[in-house]
Amino acid sequence: MEAIKTKAYGAKASLIDSLSRLSRMDIERSAPQADEVQIDVLYCGVCHSDLHQVKNDWGNTIYPCVPGHEIVGRVVQVGSAVRTFNEGDLVGVGCMVDSCGQCHSCQEGTEQYCEGPVGWTATYNGYMKPDGSGYNTFGGYSTTIVVKESFVLRIPEALDIKAAAPILCAGVTTYSPLKHWNTQPGDKVAVVGLGGLGHMAVQLAKAMGAEVTVISHTGDKKADAEALGAQTVIVSTDKEAMKASELAFDLILITIPDAFDINPYVKLVKRDGALVVVGMLGKFKSASNNMEVAFHRRTLSGSLIGSIQETQEVLDFCAEHAIAPDIELIPIQDVNKAYDRMLDNDVRFRFVIDMQTLKDEN
Repeated sequence: MEAIKTKAYGAKASLIDSLSRLSRMDIERSAPQADEVQIDVLYCGVCHSDLHQVKNDWGNTIYPCVPGHEIVGRVVQVGSAVRTFNEGDLVGVGCMVDSCGQCHSCQEGTEQYCEGPVGWTATYNGYMKPDGSGYNTFGGYSTTIVVKESFVLRIPEALDIKAAAPILCAGVTTYSPLKHWNTQPGDKVAVVGLGGLGHMAVQLAKAMGAEVTVISHTGDKKADAEALGAQTVIVSTDKEAMKASELAFDLILITIPDAFDINPYVKLVKRDGALVVVGMLGKFKSASNNMEVAFHRRTLSGSLIGSIQETQEVLDFCAEHAIAPDIELIPIQDVNKAYDRMLDNDVRFRFVIDMQTLKDEN
């Protein structure tokens, strides 16, 4: 079958001690197989994970690297066995495009914890557990993408399609732990960090009926936090405020993307409560103090994105409750500036690329 020539932006190689810059490149997509759909990409969110992957912060980047796993577009072609989608449907693609389908996690509908030999297949950068084959996938910083039907999401009509893209990662990454830890009306939930993930967590927890507190390293985002639905804002450097909040929260979601000291936040969790890290893949700055964990039977946990089912759920939940990410729409030509601004925490709260700007390039 004839390959589909595709315009893209990606990093051709890593630059030592410097950010690998994204530039225009041409890639090829395979034509849709029987169970696949081809999607014309309309918008793509810019995730902090894109920045980490391009910089090879996790030591597993396969170059060339074409990021993008918050994809909204329209179906332009379907395989012969596709039954869920038709040409013209508005759809989304999140962080995964495949998994083994056979392990316990996949059978239970939690594909993000796939136990197969190479784990789930990421929308870009290939297998989650690289097997040495050099297998690569290219993400949504491109004009078209071809994805297996079972990993494609339906975008509800009530959502603004420009703002829907970040729900596919930032939304489900925070929705999944809120659901797993059974957030109920009246629960006290704290969200640490008010960025792309954090601002979604606040809105979702609020819509679930929780009493939401934002914890930030400065008070600069107090007005934003309250506008999103937070009832209280705590500055993490305020020792008296942190002391007064010990044993206060049923659930704490930490959305900080870089290494941090977890111990000050552990003390804020109630007995039998949980602290869940969703923003960082790596080591903490300091080891956790298990005395603080054990004495109040607290749970320290991590949570990885969300399942396909949960992703559809959060899309529908956001549509039902009029929740939307706060975005800044950018042309693809400004993506490197966007990365620089992310490093400077200069984004409110998520960049989204208008992919028409790539289609218009010669």
